[in-house]
Amino acid sequence: MRYAIDIAPLGELSDPHTVVRLAVAAEAAGWDGLSTWDTLGVSIGTSAPDPFVALAAVASATTRLRLIASVIALPRRRPQLVAQSAATLDRWSGGRLVLGVGSGGDPGDFLSFGEPFESKERAAMMDESLELVDAFLRGETVRHEGPTWVVHDSAVGPTPIQQPRPPIWLGGMKPGALRRAARLDGWIGIAVSEDGSAMVLSSEAFGGMVDRLHAERAAAGRTSAPFEVAVFGFSEPGERNLVARYGDAGATWWLESLSPKRGPVARLLERIEAGPPS
Repeated sequence: MRYAIDIAPLGELSDPHTVVRLAVAAEAAGWDGLSTWDTLGVSIGTSAPDPFVALAAVASATTRLRLIASVIALPRRRPQLVAQSAATLDRWSGGRLVLGVGSGGDPGDFLSFGEPFESKERAAMMDESLELVDAFLRGETVRHEGPTWVVHDSAVGPTPIQQPRPPIWLGGMKPGALRRAARLDGWIGIAVSEDGSAMVLSSEAFGGMVDRLHAERAAAGRTSAPFEVAVFGFSEPGERNLVARYGDAGATWWLESLSPKRGPVARLLERIEAGPPS
């Protein structure tokens, strides 16, 4: 099991200087990574930093933390720009990026700007965009005529450090998300409440989802390919048994949920400095 802090970049945590401060503390305390969300914060009346820029700032202030975008809402971002940003960040960080992707779950990020939020439409846009992002990150010249995106024999750079491309993890809890994740490099599950302040999904229920995920991977003929299973969790210092149960259920990454609902920055720093729950 590896351990990352997951920062909900809202309210007091929306300042990228604060994100970097938490990242430096996490690296010093032995955490393995830092993840952050892709949100505008509109629905709750706040703002949030761009995740690629925030993670680039973290990359500049640290040397070994994995940088986990969890997750980029593909339906509201152009795939060529996602690939460009991801590849640039991977190069700048020396190959530390994990590109988490999803369909986006915050209605304010879509409806406030006249963008569709119907779930099937978002899922279709994500699938189409993901195919393009994958190809661009592999350095392929792409020709594509789709319902949403068009590409005329074009490639997008720069070349990422990680080859054939940075790992892509898919976030989501529905059966369709598990099917999609099985074809990629990892899955991000959610065991915490919407505000990140409590555990709401048992390790047994999580394990059942992991079993279904591995069945999907077997059906896709991908059981031999490297694969990570991450889970958003909430633990207090020394709470090893809780985390171990999720590890036994199949988690390979624990993403410690840090949101403004959990307390002020000083309280979050205390949790970070206490170290991973290992």
